[in-house]
Amino acid sequence: MVGTGVFTTTGFLVEVLHTPAAVLAAWIAGGLLAVSGALCYAELSAALPRNGGEYLLLGRIYHPAVGFAAGVISLVVGFAAPLAASSLAFGHYLSAAVPGVSPVAAAAAIIAAFALAHGVDVAWGQRAQSAVTWTQVVLIAAATAGGLALGQPSRLLAPASPPLATSVLSPGFALALVLVSFAYSGWNGAVYIAGEVRAPSRTLPLALLLGTGLVTVLYVGLNAVFLAAAPASELAGVVEVGHLAARRLVGERASRVLSGLIALVLASSVSALTLAGSRVYEAMGSDHRALAFLSHRTSRGAPLTAVSVQALAALAMVFTSGFGALLGYIGFTLSLSAGLTVLGVIVLRLREPDLVRPYRAWGYPVTPVLFVALSAWMVFHSLVERPVSSIAGVATVAGAVALYLVVARGGRNPSDPVT
Repeated sequence: MVGTGVFTTTGFLVEVLHTPAAVLAAWIAGGLLAVSGALCYAELSAALPRNGGEYLLLGRIYHPAVGFAAGVISLVVGFAAPLAASSLAFGHYLSAAVPGVSPVAAAAAIIAAFALAHGVDVAWGQRAQSAVTWTQVVLIAAATAGGLALGQPSRLLAPASPPLATSVLSPGFALALVLVSFAYSGWNGAVYIAGEVRAPSRTLPLALLLGTGLVTVLYVGLNAVFLAAAPASELAGVVEVGHLAARRLVGERASRVLSGLIALVLASSVSALTLAGSRVYEAMGSDHRALAFLSHRTSRGAPLTAVSVQALAALAMVFTSGFGALLGYIGFTLSLSAGLTVLGVIVLRLREPDLVRPYRAWGYPVTPVLFVALSAWMVFHSLVERPVSSIAGVATVAGAVALYLVVARGGRNPSDPVT
């Protein structure tokens, strides 16, 4: 969950919202939205603990075609595109730390490295992910404490123009939430490997809620540092916002060291996406005969084929897409998918009241209604304000449904629990 977005999104938010107060409000709202979603996903994943994420859940709640479309969205938009964006951000920060390094070459190398780790041995991937995760949490906490001490927090309290209330209710704020939702994407990551979790009815809700809550605190704190480090006019439109803030706070030489550490943090995002995304592909391969090749595992238990397909898709995007275009495309499409999944909590409560639910979403029905309403608001304004990226998302959904019609002819595996 922690990774690319928090180090690359704030410059775009400043460009849209203009004032530090409105940008921080977007990060807080995004965190509350993610927590609301986590509460709902916790109920669904505890009741239906199987690998696959939205692919499994939407197929179970609505129709296999909807689940398949969500699986393709996860494949292309939920994992391959963020994997490409994360690796490109890694390359940009590594280039800032070590001038002369090609961001694209570095992006391709980090994708290949983690594909090897997660595609050969499950234990290798688990150890690599644990190591980089704890490293990034420590680094962000330290950067937040040090940055607030060295920066000018008074910038956060400067009078907002337009007023904060006006900004929060504007179409621009909805667009900002789409970008922020990319940064928070991953809050639902635990559901993708639900079938490999011990005691899922207890572990999954804890992982979703505690993880999302911790990351919200880290994100708001770190972005307060960015906004306190430099005038908003300097941050607007900048991708390597962390490097710019570090340069203002500690100078050029030290900022290179910090950019190297940020690159290490971004490597964790690449690893996590490689781990979780491959389980969606594998689940689709297990369910559909035409995609059975995706379900192959090595003798060491690793889903090598699924990892390889995901890595190849991400590499294709690295060499053909820009970072900014990927952000809008990812945010719009994932908001659509997540909103439909959270709506499924209400659908299942009404249709299957006797379904065993080891965990029930706190605040029901307010939390799912709030999440769905905000998601719809974001999707609508994305269509209006960023039509090209949004149309690309709609085209992805339409293509996924068309692919389902082809794959469904090959039949489903008899053991498929969605049937």
